Amino acid sequence: MRFSLRIFLGYFLLVALLAVYVLTVVRDEIKPAMRQSAEEVLLDSANLLAEMVKADFIAGQLNDGRFASALAQFGLRRPQAEVWGMAHDRTHLRVYITDARGVVVLDSAQQSVGADFSRWRDVALTLRGQYGARTTQADPKNPLSTVMYVAAPIRDGDRVIGVLTISRPNLVMQPYIERSEKKLARLVLIVLLLGLGTGALFSWWLSRGITQLTDFARNVSVGQSVAVPRFIANRELTSLAAALGAMRDELDGKAYIENYVHELTHELKSPLAGIRASAEVLHDELGEADRARFLQHIDAEVGRMQRIVDYLLQLASIEARHELQQAQAFSLTALIEQQLAALESLRAQRQISLRTEAADDTVYGEAFLLGQAIRNVLQNALDFTAADGRIALTLESYRDARGMWLKLNIYNDGEAIPEYAIAKVFDRFYSLPRPGGQKSTGLGLVLTRTIVQLHGGSITLDNAAERGVDVVITLPQA
Repeated sequence: MRFSLRIFLGYFLLVALLAVYVLTVVRDEIKPAMRQSAEEVLLDSANLLAEMVKADFIAGQLNDGRFASALAQFGLRRPQAEVWGMAHDRTHLRVYITDARGVVVLDSAQQSVGADFSRWRDVALTLRGQYGARTTQADPKNPLSTVMYVAAPIRDGDRVIGVLTISRPNLVMQPYIERSEKKLARLVLIVLLLGLGTGALFSWWLSRGITQLTDFARNVSVGQSVAVPRFIANRELTSLAAALGAMRDELDGKAYIENYVHELTHELKSPLAGIRASAEVLHDELGEADRARFLQHIDAEVGRMQRIVDYLLQLASIEARHELQQAQAFSLTALIEQQLAALESLRAQRQISLRTEAADDTVYGEAFLLGQAIRNVLQNALDFTAADGRIALTLESYRDARGMWLKLNIYNDGEAIPEYAIAKVFDRFYSLPRPGGQKSTGLGLVLTRTIVQLHGGSITLDNAAERGVDVVITLPQA
């Protein structure tokens, strides 16, 4: 299982458990909170009504007084009100009054007059001077049928002479409770989805960073020159990438020097041996023609060594770079035409044509380096093409899953490359004899490939289908 998937699953489990816990806790608090608020309102109402009924109660005119009449009219009211989206078409309060013995003397519901309520908590505690309240289930089979009773004492001075109790069914509050629970559930679901979305985004972001580091390490392992990944708002991955880049540079530097020393030593052995042999011969008595011939040989070998050193210095400079410097957008067609113009003196009778089929030939990079790469390929094509030969350049664009690309095909109708040499043409110091027997430094195509790869492209060389050689340079379109 991928590391990022493990993080996401762990984050999902944590967020889900937290959401369920919060939903459970808050839902369990909704009903008690509403009932506590309702109890406070009933308590205030009971004390207010106890003061209002006290005069009639003491005068013995409870059933004939204004309070009893108002209570009867209250039961007949139909409010036709809408409270927080809930319709109310009748009143739900019930009021009953007991005397000092706990016997009901007035009941707005006309259900319990004469009944002994002295054992009910609301009446019993109030008669003892304490706060009296109870919640009783009206229907034993229905747990939602509870009724809240809150009592207040009716006093004559400091003496409790009766109890007034107000009751209200808790079922009246149930629609509000259910609506609050639904809103809470929706809110928790939204928070859960947002949390999971954030977790997925974070996991993708972390996985993408790890994938970039993995690709960077893989590219380095196969010898590709790639830039060190950069990460926004991730100091740890940035530090790790910088450490990997520094390690790559350190290891590349050691291997690079060791490899170059071996290759340069091997390549310079032959011209050095030739120079030494020619120098020894020059110590002898020679004719002017022989002396001139050996001096010319020494001069040619020194020139070849100088070209090797120059190429190696330039190649080392480019291979040490992992990204472009001072890059800009420019026309690839215009760059090719510049290189053809620069090689005008070497074209002789060769037929050279350039056909551009790309609607947009803009590339992004360092024009000087790409120009040098294209010139190296053109120089090779001229060297291996007969005086009356043909060189054709075709530039076209295409799209693949990675984006838009420009493909430059450079064809020459010279002799085919031996099959054994095709796989070696991009090796350092490997070269084939030109027509006439001359050999190059074997570094031109190596330098060209390095430049093309630095620009994010690729280069291939192969024999054409019929006769000649095809070189294909592919570059990302700007």
